[in-house]
Amino acid sequence: MPQIVFLGAGSVVFTRQLLADLYRFDDLPVLDIVLHDIDAERLEVARGTAEQVAGRFGRTASITATLDRREALRGADFVINMIQVGGIDATRVDLEVPAAAGLLQTIGDTTGVGGVFRGLRTFPVLSGIAADMLELCPDAWFLNYTNPMAMNVWWMSVVAPSIKTVGLCHSVYWTVHDLCELIGVPLEGTHYRAAGVNHQAWLVEWSRDGEDLYPRLREAIERDPELRRRVRVEIFTRIGYYPTETSEHSSEYLDWFLRSPEQIERFRLRPLEYVGISEENVAEFEHAKAALAAGEALELEEGAAEYAPQVIHSILTGTERTIHANVVNHGLIDNLPQGAVVEVPSRVDADGVHPLPFGAIPVQGAALNRTYLSVAELAIEAARTGDPELVRRAVLTDPNASSSLTPEQIWALCDELTERHSALLPVALGGTLEVPAPVGAGAGAGR
Repeated sequence: MPQIVFLGAGSVVFTRQLLADLYRFDDLPVLDIVLHDIDAERLEVARGTAEQVAGRFGRTASITATLDRREALRGADFVINMIQVGGIDATRVDLEVPAAAGLLQTIGDTTGVGGVFRGLRTFPVLSGIAADMLELCPDAWFLNYTNPMAMNVWWMSVVAPSIKTVGLCHSVYWTVHDLCELIGVPLEGTHYRAAGVNHQAWLVEWSRDGEDLYPRLREAIERDPELRRRVRVEIFTRIGYYPTETSEHSSEYLDWFLRSPEQIERFRLRPLEYVGISEENVAEFEHAKAALAAGEALELEEGAAEYAPQVIHSILTGTERTIHANVVNHGLIDNLPQGAVVEVPSRVDADGVHPLPFGAIPVQGAALNRTYLSVAELAIEAARTGDPELVRRAVLTDPNASSSLTPEQIWALCDELTERHSALLPVALGGTLEVPAPVGAGAGAGR
């Protein structure tokens, strides 16, 4: 019986959706679902959710919930990671403290100052997971959803390169889905390929029946002036290829948008938006808890198209499909750093996930990606070596931070964030967390 472990299963909406997508495959064997979280209340809601979803699909399943991570991982075939270290309180710090200093973010979970500190407090937990997996389930697939995606997958490649780690994000799929809807073309039958880095990949090919669909998009933009007030449309106009993450996310990866009130108004941005989204997620958890207690049916989203269920289905049944995955760049994208983590089309079959060599991406897209990857590399090297100065240099490299604050202000901001997150950061980086040396810590960050 294949064992699928959910780490951070207390993210009940995501757990619910992943299970629903799994159970929609009627050719899967009986699954051994193991739920793990560090919050007992959330874990109990996750267990009730899993039991209800299995019942609604008429599926037999073994469902176990445990607060013990090692118990959860023992014998796993697939480990789905969706932890959020520090929860909503840490998210508020990541967004509100920089904002008070004059540095605005919208989401703050991928790159920039928010992404760097989110990564730094996630790496120690990932190192612990990696050590447990090497002992208890060394052949399992580690399917990561936790942001910052590129940093986390990169960190796993440093501390435990033998673990089969794949980063999964639905941004490419939903970008193409929404663009097809915008120009009135069915998604089915559309051919598309994107490549770059997570949340900043580029839709390099997009066609249907041999027709390049980009001219239709340009016509739609020309007809609707309001579309030109979207961040992604502005990036597309200037770069020539559409980026694969929302305007809200994309706005904080560059220095074009959040630098002035005029730009914020022009592009209809809402700084600190993720605080509200996080509060909505907490409310949704409370709703799910109440619904389960009352015996009510939980809402299931149709057609979520999440990749983890597809990967599991392909490996277990041999069904071949292509997804976009985040993996280490070993000869995949020629003009991005080797050893960094990139997002590329990947074939999935019974033997696993096989990233497909892409060649070179558009040079202007690669130029922006390299800055993004430099922030990630500095953060990883800071954690690997225990060098707090590299944390500051990572933030200094970020375009949004360096266009908003002086170097002196960035150093002071990092000091404050280190103090606020101290319980979740290693001692070497100014925190109070005592962590063992990561597995394989002698490897270089770019290897």
